[in-house]
Amino acid sequence: MVSYVLNGGPRGVAPATREKILAAIEQLGYRPNAVARSLKTSRTMTFGLVVPDNSNPFFAELARAIEHVGFAHGYTMLLGNAMGDDAREVTYIRTLLDRQVDGLIMVPAHGPRSWISELSDTAVPRLVLDRELELPGATHVLVDNEGGGYQATSHLIGHGRRRIGCIAGLAGIHPTVDRVAGWRRALTEAGQDPAETPLVHVAFGRADGYRAGRRLLAGPRHPDALFVTSDEQAIGVLRAAAELGLRVPDDVAICAFDGIDGSAYTVPALTTMRQPFDELGRSAVEWLVAKIADRELAPRRIVHPTALVARGSCGCPDPAGGDSAIGDDHHDG
Repeated sequence: MVSYVLNGGPRGVAPATREKILAAIEQLGYRPNAVARSLKTSRTMTFGLVVPDNSNPFFAELARAIEHVGFAHGYTMLLGNAMGDDAREVTYIRTLLDRQVDGLIMVPAHGPRSWISELSDTAVPRLVLDRELELPGATHVLVDNEGGGYQATSHLIGHGRRRIGCIAGLAGIHPTVDRVAGWRRALTEAGQDPAETPLVHVAFGRADGYRAGRRLLAGPRHPDALFVTSDEQAIGVLRAAAELGLRVPDDVAICAFDGIDGSAYTVPALTTMRQPFDELGRSAVEWLVAKIADRELAPRRIVHPTALVARGSCGCPDPAGGDSAIGDDHHDG
């Protein structure tokens, strides 16, 4: 009888009896056995998310958006932090599968990805976010990285910059490959030779951006602008420029990529290509929910556009601190 009330059937319960049962449940603080329920329904109402580094604000903000949308659909999220380590990434993926998550979202770390063949043999719905790789049955949710790199570089060219270097992420991963391709295309269309302007590949981090900035900006013929492929790297570049006595944007203009909340609070505030965190999270969760309901649903490649947020680091007017150009509803899903 209690089960019928909690699960809405399969047999009806008289209203008076139902009220008595609900009152008893509240008084006793009864909680249904989630494990027993999952055995009956074949669902745990959980999904897993594995990210390369949850201390990176980009992945933290992305995870927050995914969790928010998932929660609205009745799912809770289990988070695995690979910390850029392949063995750790494999362990988290195996653990999440052992816990029988209903779906798995991965932002793969840079590395051998030894888990691909193992995951290819499972039936769990899976989705790759922010990366492109060969994983049978997986949907990919991405942004237009090439278009964003092109627009960022074109914006710097529009400010009259003629020697636009690039501080990029690690070579070989598709966000880096595509953003650099956009940078090259914009320079080529403007009659500039990408081979004559510096390109440096480093990890997506502040310290790495700082060290790359020190190298590129220290010489007398330093670039007069930089396209930096992540906001975190660009924050490090701002520090490097300040230490070298260079003014941003007068001596070197900067345009970054990602649109994390912190990009509005640097001095000057970062011009950046904003990734639509809410839309990325919604696309990922809604596809997983649909796939869980219909196992025959075909995988997709979902690509979202980026949007230029113009601020002071490129030479545009610098807004007051706390600028909300990224959007006051950035996390409201």
